[in-house]
Amino acid sequence: MKNSYRRVAAVCMTALMTMVLAAGCGSNRADTDSEDDNVLRVGMECNYVPFNWTQETEELSDGSKAVPIYGSDFYAYGYDVAVAQMLADEMGMKLEIHKVDWSSIGTSLDAGDYDAIIAGMGRTAEREISYSFTEPYYYRDNCIVVKKGGAYENVTKLSDLAGTGCKLTTQLGTGWVPLLEQIEGGVQAGNYETTSECFMAISNGVADVCVVDLPTAESAALTNDDLKVITLDSSDTFTGDEEMVNVCIATRKDDTAFRDKIQDAMDAIGWNDKAAMDELMDQVIKLQPASE
Repeated sequence: MKNSYRRVAAVCMTALMTMVLAAGCGSNRADTDSEDDNVLRVGMECNYVPFNWTQETEELSDGSKAVPIYGSDFYAYGYDVAVAQMLADEMGMKLEIHKVDWSSIGTSLDAGDYDAIIAGMGRTAEREISYSFTEPYYYRDNCIVVKKGGAYENVTKLSDLAGTGCKLTTQLGTGWVPLLEQIEGGVQAGNYETTSECFMAISNGVADVCVVDLPTAESAALTNDDLKVITLDSSDTFTGDEEMVNVCIATRKDDTAFRDKIQDAMDAIGWNDKAAMDELMDQVIKLQPASE
């Protein structure tokens, strides 16, 4: 009798463990409810101007509309949202924006909270181990940001920073973090969850140099007179930063069918023209709430 109880208990425990493991795994779109099949669920920070931001109202200054943030009373817009909306329209899908901290944007994708990351994410070799990527939907240049009127405002080359003991910062979990090591003699001042915190550190003197992408830096400079954006001389700049130039859409690693569906939509609307990308970015920068 004891053996029978033990066998039953073992079977129950095995079933329970199977249920727990299944619940803990990420899912493909094919595994989700059918009512979600026609929804493009996208994760982004909604705090990375001009790629994506949060605003209180739906209206934009040019008369167009921002997109509601799922589960909130706020709205999202920016370059990422504009591209996501074009792709959703092309695929005949409803766009659903999910706001998530950058530090957990990958784990939330794997958990099935949304099905794609459109968040100014650079396609790197390290990230390609974990995610599937489309071709670029934006190409960006990297730069540094310093304090206007400060000791580094006349820097033009990477070597100008060597041996200065400048305090360095950038956004956590990005491809810019390794670039800090190329500033010889620089001092790590701590990195931040958001780029806005990085720029604040420059403004208040906690950091001297922030490494970031050019559109984000130029957008911040529009609303912060303390900042100066410097594009380093191409003959004396960072090396190995090419990965961060390619901004791509990510899906779960095994969700290549959905990745390909998004890529097909990009191809259908001809979203491979850098001139068109730059034009949209210029338009979006003018629409950020604080720049009005």
